[in-house]
Amino acid sequence: MITSAPTEQIPIRVDTDKYGSIRVGNTRVLLDLVIYAYWQGKTPESITQSYPSLTLEDVYLAIGYYLRHRDEVDAYLREREAEADRFRQAYEAANPPTITRQMLLDRLKAKQQNES
Repeated sequence: MITSAPTEQIPIRVDTDKYGSIRVGNTRVLLDLVIYAYWQGKTPESITQSYPSLTLEDVYLAIGYYLRHRDEVDAYLREREAEADRFRQAYEAANPPTITRQMLLDRLKAKQQNES
């Protein structure tokens, strides 16, 4: 019989990196990955198969935290996606492709003409 109110520590922590990444349990697995898997319909059991360093208990508690704090976690995920987009744009600006779509189309056209 339970004689006192249960208290449970939520197994998520904010990483000390400059991005404020949220990790699950004592692992390097991002909360983002667990929530995206949950959105895809994966069960906590299948999530732990994808990320064996996670415990089943930690996955259930992380999903429960998300369900209780959906607005906050969704805002965190949107900010993470915006940061990733900014990084991608900066990378692409600093490292433009060496071949363009038009160059590929020209090559395809030349190849098709040579084959006929």
